[in-house]
Amino acid sequence: MLTEGFTGMDVILLDKVQGLGQLGDKARVKPGYARNFLIPTGKAVRATKANLENFEQQRAELERKQAERLSEAQKRADLFAGVVIEIAAKAGDEGKLFGSVGAADVVEAALAQGLTLERSEVRMPDGGPIRHIGEFDVEVRVHPDVSTTVLVNVVG
Repeated sequence: MLTEGFTGMDVILLDKVQGLGQLGDKARVKPGYARNFLIPTGKAVRATKANLENFEQQRAELERKQAERLSEAQKRADLFAGVVIEIAAKAGDEGKLFGSVGAADVVEAALAQGLTLERSEVRMPDGGPIRHIGEFDVEVRVHPDVSTTVLVNVVG
């Protein structure tokens, strides 16, 4: 994906980043992506000699924390097994909604049922909002390696 004239920033990943790499991988990314997302969220540090040495000293602890997060994510995903989230929406005679049902609506309905869910964890079917009455499989990705499917029932 590197293009001619690409001046990137080398980083060391402190966590798994979807589409970029695993814990400990060195990656070259656009400077803005590193400065505005990876470094502030603690997913990466600049690939300097000092940071590389520091990372190697902390590698075991970082791997342990990553394994704990994976275990917790699997437990969270198990909570969503067999869950049906029902959302009431206004619709016309042919089942077409007046408006749409998006990720925020799914999160709100899940919270009403006592389930903790973040908007960033919801992957809508076909990548966009739901515009018809019916049942839809919505992916819930609680961790880069752990996802589950929730049935969303949109009723008129």
